[in-house]
Amino acid sequence: MIKKILIGLGVVLVVIQFFHPEKNLSDDRTYDVSTKYAVPEEVKSTLKVACDDCHSNKTEYPWYSNIQPVAWFLDHHVVDGKRHLNFSNFTSRPIAYQNHKFEETIEMIKEGEMPLPSYTYFGLHSGAKLTEAQKQILISWAEANMDSLKANYPADSLVMRRPQGPPPAK
Repeated sequence: MIKKILIGLGVVLVVIQFFHPEKNLSDDRTYDVSTKYAVPEEVKSTLKVACDDCHSNKTEYPWYSNIQPVAWFLDHHVVDGKRHLNFSNFTSRPIAYQNHKFEETIEMIKEGEMPLPSYTYFGLHSGAKLTEAQKQILISWAEANMDSLKANYPADSLVMRRPQGPPPAK
């Protein structure tokens, strides 16, 4: 019985190797954060090593991304990361959204939530483990951009508005 289960499991593992998600390789940066905001070299290099794999249109895939089910796991993280924040299409979004994402970036870095711990497990992506200096550089960059937005836009245009639901029933 155990032999049949192991053979079945082996067949499933072989078969799933033929099904891969689409890779995040477009590198379309038409609306990249750098098209509107100054991105100093130290910020750019930190974003590249610690953020861009999940928060841009260009992921640098490791060798193990070609093995299922790991590829699905990685794809889920990239899709989810881009859903929350995509630096490659950042300036296509409303000003309030951009301001909010800078604010969230600061919060996530301060709370140690980004990059995800799973991104650096087992020594993988060791360069993505942010030092205190790197954290402060990213926080200062995001704060400076928020200050610039506050100086150039009316305060009410920088506030994210929740969509209004239908009016209450009478």
